Amino acid sequence: MFSGSIPALVTPFRDGSFDEAAFRKLVDWQIESGSSALVPCGTTGEASTLSNAEHHRVIEVCVEQAAGRVPVIAGCGSNDTQNALLHMSFSKKAGASAALCVAPYYNRPSQQGIIAHFSYLAENNDLPIILYNVPGRTVTDIMPETVCELAKRYPERIIGIKDASGDLSRVTDHRMGIGKHFCQLSGDDELALPANAAGSVGCISVTANVAPALCAEFQQACADNDLVKARELNDRLYPLHYAMFEDASPGPVKYALSRVHSWLLPDIRLPMVECNDAARAAVDAALVHAGLVEAA
Repeated sequence: MFSGSIPALVTPFRDGSFDEAAFRKLVDWQIESGSSALVPCGTTGEASTLSNAEHHRVIEVCVEQAAGRVPVIAGCGSNDTQNALLHMSFSKKAGASAALCVAPYYNRPSQQGIIAHFSYLAENNDLPIILYNVPGRTVTDIMPETVCELAKRYPERIIGIKDASGDLSRVTDHRMGIGKHFCQLSGDDELALPANAAGSVGCISVTANVAPALCAEFQQACADNDLVKARELNDRLYPLHYAMFEDASPGPVKYALSRVHSWLLPDIRLPMVECNDAARAAVDAALVHAGLVEAA
């Protein structure tokens, strides 16, 4: 069971290439700050702009640098089932603990197509799968009935979900339809508090890139049923959650990281561009509010 604060790691770039040295530092800092697992090559990691060779190298470096201190949940999603399987096969060999697989995007498969896609992956590789539902990006929505069907069909393979649907009722739908053993992780930082109250056990987080210790402390407070502390920490982090999306992600989070650590650049790959001035102002104010930087 995965739980706690799990950052969806950025992929640092320098001069257009993967900045391996900065990424290794980022992995160490995340683990030292209390992150309970790591997700390379997710949406925040700009997986859609990485070649397969780069994608696999990022996963390989993450596993190598983590060195067993925390599990690595490798981003393996694709709208091409065979390419998703390729990512899973590599991640399994590299030593990842699980695969995060987004719903096929652009193709817009039916619910039966989604079941067929994930069934094929589960039947052709034994790396545990965490479903990733983010209909705002993929257009495709993995409906609760589909999640329950997949989890019941492959209980040893399809073990959880990162839900970024924004529909908190689904936490209860999944819990009642599958059981408490199914690992539910919020995909929206700003909804992590109510999601945990409904039965989620953590968050695959954008904000944790920038504030790993605070996010880890928040998740621990939730696990301890310390609602007063959880609310206090949530209030500190809340403006930062929204600032991360003041402009197209991951522009704001990369800018925020460049404010926190000089060894991380805000560089981003086309068609994404660095965040605009309004987003930078929002990030600056949120970093001050969270106590991560001093006011200018």
